[in-house]
Amino acid sequence: MNTTNSNITDVFFDLDHTLWDFERNSALAFETVFKMQDLAINMIDFLSFYVPINREYWERYRKDEITQKELRFGRLKDTFDLLEFVIDDASIVNLSEQYIHYLPKYNHLFDGTIEILDYLKAKYNLHIITNGFAEIQENKLNNSYITHYFKSITNSEMAGVKKPNPLIFDYALDLAKTKKENSIMIGDCIEADVQGALDAGLDAILFNENKEPVTTKNIKQVNHLLELKKYL
Repeated sequence: MNTTNSNITDVFFDLDHTLWDFERNSALAFETVFKMQDLAINMIDFLSFYVPINREYWERYRKDEITQKELRFGRLKDTFDLLEFVIDDASIVNLSEQYIHYLPKYNHLFDGTIEILDYLKAKYNLHIITNGFAEIQENKLNNSYITHYFKSITNSEMAGVKKPNPLIFDYALDLAKTKKENSIMIGDCIEADVQGALDAGLDAILFNENKEPVTTKNIKQVNHLLELKKYL
């Protein structure tokens, strides 16, 4: 049963953690870089620290508390400190640059991504709104062969602000040549994607792959991308 506004013409997706499997691709990129540098690092231990640290740094970046440079260096520095792995700052900077280079080369998508994009593209105009960095996000889309699904791609560098700032949604709507009452946002972050979109006047659906508890009431959510067919 379709329980979403029937006036919807345009569907906006977040990219990382929503369509593009960030954690899986990120782990592969780190594995590649560590092998190249001949670093004896246990990947399970590394990721157990890095994943939550990276999320914290992205939240701070989203709130303009840190710069892109501080994000890229700090998340690795903090992880190595917790691992008690001795490495100098210059090497961390080099690792960070190599990681950014290799990250978009991996192209694992969440299960159901291509099927749901095929399904939705026949009915709606599809778009991307991402806080990620322009060149990297473009490479991710191209390398995973999904660029052609989207009529417009908005990133925070273009808009000058990051989700959940309503100005990035206004920018994306202008670029897409559509109206907020005809649009819906789908993403994995309640604050940035869902609440951000709702506050900007769009409808929204949470992609909650890990089935994490949601305290915000009346939030539409799916645990698998193909469940979007219930709403769209």
